[in-house]
Amino acid sequence: MNDSKLFVFLICLLAQFFLSFSASDQVKSFESVPDLEKSMYMAIDGYPCVRLLNLSGEIGCSNPGRANIVAPVTRFKTENKLAEPSALLVSMDQFEDLFARLSIDADFSRHVVGVLVESSSQLQNGLKGFSPDKKFPQAEFTPYQSGKFEWNPTGSGLMWKAYNFPVFLLSNSSTLALQEVALRNEKRKKSSTVDVADFDLVMQTTKSGTRDSESCLREQTCLPLGGYSVWSALPPIIVSSSKKAKPVILTVASMDAASLFRDVSIGADSPISGLISLLAVVDALSRVDGLGDLDKQLVFAVFTGEAWGYLGSRRFLLELDQHSDAVSGLDLALIETVLEIGSVGKGFTQDDNTFFAHSTTESATNGTLSALKDALGSLKTQSIKISRASKSNPGLPPSSLMSFLKKNPETSGVVLEDFDAAFTNKFYHSHLDDLSNINSSAIVAAASIVARSLYILASDKKEIKNSVLNTININASLVEELLGCLLSCEPGYTCELVNHYIAPSTRCPSHYVGVVMGEPSSQPYLGNVGDVSRFVWNFLADKTAIPSKNMSSTCPKGCSGNGEMCVKAETDGKGVCVISTTRYVPAYSTRLKYESETWEVLPHNSSDTMGEADPVWTESNWDTIRLRVYTVQDTGFDLLVLLLGITVTVLSYIIIVISKAFITKALKRD
Repeated sequence: MNDSKLFVFLICLLAQFFLSFSASDQVKSFESVPDLEKSMYMAIDGYPCVRLLNLSGEIGCSNPGRANIVAPVTRFKTENKLAEPSALLVSMDQFEDLFARLSIDADFSRHVVGVLVESSSQLQNGLKGFSPDKKFPQAEFTPYQSGKFEWNPTGSGLMWKAYNFPVFLLSNSSTLALQEVALRNEKRKKSSTVDVADFDLVMQTTKSGTRDSESCLREQTCLPLGGYSVWSALPPIIVSSSKKAKPVILTVASMDAASLFRDVSIGADSPISGLISLLAVVDALSRVDGLGDLDKQLVFAVFTGEAWGYLGSRRFLLELDQHSDAVSGLDLALIETVLEIGSVGKGFTQDDNTFFAHSTTESATNGTLSALKDALGSLKTQSIKISRASKSNPGLPPSSLMSFLKKNPETSGVVLEDFDAAFTNKFYHSHLDDLSNINSSAIVAAASIVARSLYILASDKKEIKNSVLNTININASLVEELLGCLLSCEPGYTCELVNHYIAPSTRCPSHYVGVVMGEPSSQPYLGNVGDVSRFVWNFLADKTAIPSKNMSSTCPKGCSGNGEMCVKAETDGKGVCVISTTRYVPAYSTRLKYESETWEVLPHNSSDTMGEADPVWTESNWDTIRLRVYTVQDTGFDLLVLLLGITVTVLSYIIIVISKAFITKALKRD
């Protein structure tokens, strides 16, 4: 009888043990493995700092080896003393303090295996400035010797260093989630569980050991930085025309920005305010009659890759030297002056509505400066000023015009900027240079001055009546629309204007240059051309065009007449035939050659004045980039679970033995 009571007791005990789990509210049913994975892992939206390479080494971020990095999430505090490998959650106002400590505290840096950077709206208001670029950006390319000058006083140079740990900028929603995770971990110091971050930022160049551009291009573990610049003539240049070619007034701007975080390179003031101004200028001048009767030819160029060794402008000049198809109709010898629209989005700050003209030489640019002042005078406003930049400046600020000046020191050129001796943009080449950092009125004002200046310059000193200049007006609504399309996710590239010309591949704008896909060409496969380049090409081709006689022709196959091309073909698959001189120009290092589907680094050519300083930037390939958070148990808890498992196994064995004996005895009685 005692045996039967013991048997019943053990059965009840074991049943209660298992029922306590099945009755728990915490246990859920899962219909698939993805459901189970979603319950275990929290995916984090973030923007990575990735690995870039040059001829001498690496910059940027990567996991140190082939495996993921997993570490507890801990909030960074200045007094932090880390006892174990940790993923630090840091606010932007402490970001530079963290990296300063990493550079001097070896014991602390040894325990930092990942960094998570918080985001927040209107963060700029609480910061004095943040620029991860150098104090003199791209000083190695300057046509003068004054590399210690500080154009960018807030520059820290952080983006030019190599970090063998992952760094992610978090989205606003993920910032809130990670703040809760860090707080839970702080409260769980004596708990058996901890929340960890799992970083998958394994770079192909790290896995293969190719630690510079030459070796990674050879092993095909990276691709060159670059893309496609665009230029356009207003009115179109008819190549076969017997008319004598006119001198050229070249107006330029840049379309690419840089940032420590690849996919958040917005560049609102530097340089997209200049790009938007240029597009507004072209729009205004396209509505003016009689441009073909002026003495000089207007040409507009928008370069990409300028943040990475002036890739666009240098390649443009090389193509001109080689008389390639990409610049057909344009002659370098005919370029009389260059007017660059730089950072103009902060021209209206603290009641000082002044733009500054930085010029190559005073004598060579007097005509351009006079045209700028005459244009300003025609606007009849006292609230806007134009001043010549200070003579104490060592020369031009970082700009595409440097490429032209290096090519020909006698180049006549002016860069219009919103600063004199130092950037007014405190967030130069950072993710914080966004829409909130600029003023649309300043862009409209700069465009108004440039548009009228170009008409004056193209008229070649002929007296122009104010009534003519007064017909050249900037469409302020277009500027506002471009700001929303090119600098904000709402509406972003899904805006009506962009969708009028192209079918964008993404919604949120980022102006990182990207990498060159496939063989560079003046007529590239459009799948290898970025959204902004395609939009600029279509916009300029449309605005500078004259109607084609083949209006009913099938586009693009029917656009075979002299100077004809197809615009807006992406939107409806049909497009419109127009006559326009608008071309793509590949933008990549002048020291690279593409042959047999591989890239080769060329020796320095003495005729390429900037080639010796060219780092030949490349970006590492990768398989996936992922960031997630999940909860793990400590080893003590794992040991407890193991002991419980052993206990259950022993109890089960005892129950089986007793059951067997009980059943045997019962059978004998029968």
